[in-house]
Amino acid sequence: MQIKPLGDRILIEKVEAEEKTAGGIVLPTSAQEQPSIANVIAISEEIQNDEKKKDLLHVGDKVIFSKFSGTEVKNEGKTYLIVKWPDILAVVK
Repeated sequence: MQIKPLGDRILIEKVEAEEKTAGGIVLPTSAQEQPSIANVIAISEEIQNDEKKKDLLHVGDKVIFSKFSGTEVKNEGKTYLIVKWPDILAVVK
């Protein structure tokens, strides 16, 4: 099944949390901070057709998003988030 975001929404997949601290301490899953960094999987047509937005974000970009934003969706064993355009805070280069 393919997920196609509508309106001003973007489909993203979270990047896995770090399992070790900078000092080398292994963290259990419950203690790991959930990442606010994700890969862009799909972008709605509305955003792609908007002259001001279309060149700012592309499929495959790594982005920083608001921590408590979006709707979680599971598809074919993977977990995705559908977030609104304003919830994307930055593109990581």
